[in-house]
Amino acid sequence: MHVILLSGESGKRLWPMTNETRSRQFIKIVKRQDGVYESMLQRVYRQIKRVDPEGSITVATLKSQASELRNQLGEEIDLIVEPRRMGTFPAIAQAAAYLHDIKNVSAEEAVVVCPIDTYVDDQYYDCLENMYISAKNGEGKLIIIGIDPTYPSEKYGYIYPRSDDGQHYYFGFIEKPDKEEAEKLIAQGGLWNGGVFAFKVGYVLEKARMILGTDQYAEIHRNYEHLEKLSFDRVVAEKEKEIEVLRYLGYWRDIGTWNTLTETMSDVIVGKGMMDDSCENTHLVNELDIPILAMGLKNVVIAASPSGILVSDKLYTSEINRYTGKLSQEIRYAEKSWGEFRVLGVDQNSLTAQISMKSGAAMSYHSHQNRNEIWTITEGSGVVILDDVEREVTAGDVIEIRTGCKHTIRAKSVLKLIEVQLGKDISSDDKIKFDRAISSIDQPEESVTKCQ
Repeated sequence: MHVILLSGESGKRLWPMTNETRSRQFIKIVKRQDGVYESMLQRVYRQIKRVDPEGSITVATLKSQASELRNQLGEEIDLIVEPRRMGTFPAIAQAAAYLHDIKNVSAEEAVVVCPIDTYVDDQYYDCLENMYISAKNGEGKLIIIGIDPTYPSEKYGYIYPRSDDGQHYYFGFIEKPDKEEAEKLIAQGGLWNGGVFAFKVGYVLEKARMILGTDQYAEIHRNYEHLEKLSFDRVVAEKEKEIEVLRYLGYWRDIGTWNTLTETMSDVIVGKGMMDDSCENTHLVNELDIPILAMGLKNVVIAASPSGILVSDKLYTSEINRYTGKLSQEIRYAEKSWGEFRVLGVDQNSLTAQISMKSGAAMSYHSHQNRNEIWTITEGSGVVILDDVEREVTAGDVIEIRTGCKHTIRAKSVLKLIEVQLGKDISSDDKIKFDRAISSIDQPEESVTKCQ
């Protein structure tokens, strides 16, 4: 089975855990049966692999999310990077072209497209496999999952049977109707639109030629930023006559707010925290290394991260976007392909961060134009390169990196360090990358390495 996961969403509905680069699918808050916490991304990946261990999974994502995706799924995950968010049709068209042109997937092969942050049970992925089989057998040009609605929601899109001309059954699509209209749609057999599609690769390539003017991956990728922002529902699904809709009756939940997210949590406390016995329907999620004590609270969510602290009645968490735009947007925590970056403090001309690297992982080889850096190794061992000179480092070593110096580090074990950035214009955009392989070396130990 070929699966394309769409991971283009960003936002702050789960602030302070989410920001422009860290979306809800990356938060490790879902508990596995073995007691280990995983993200929705990791849960979806694991569930698909359960259905088809040999299946091909490709993730279409924004450039800003690529590093975090590799951190959680590994370096071997197949990523298609979108230069900017242009809607679901360009993302799906580019992914289909990538499979065809780069991965040599036949135009007659079927593929399933679904969101990366779906919170469902395993039965849902059995349904995806049925979609794939139907598309592969040509039972419909487009196969769609419809979620059996449990109430007339105003937050979701709907698929509903519109007409029958004797040869084709036509379906209508409505995005986020009001409650009265939602009730009418459900009465006539309407289903929630889960944003899941199955089709043959050649089907979308044909649509790409018609709508984008090309079905070539290289050309779509090269011109991606200049494409029109288009919805797959609007430009494809709403116009397709040969649609098969599979009704899904199992568990499905949108966890876009803290209120709905806490309903899926098996533990009321994640991270360092404590509640007294008087707390009711209260959840605490803490990414800080300090404890939080909650007392006498009812129907409250507490969420703490390096970016901020939220204390809210659960019913009010859907209004969070009204306020997050007024708060500081500095990103204080990020997962990278090589590990984690956590800001400890910011002053006028300096920034101090704690870096934790996975064994065997390496940063990109890069330089900065507007800041000096000082690395102090606090745990583990690794290899540092400063302007093409390699040497080993271990706990207690200090590395001084001057403006313009090309540098990187590879962890030989789990490696932790404190990074101090010094400069007047400190910015995450101040980075120039270079190609450089890190070799195994054996050089004399020194307590301080300098890059002049």
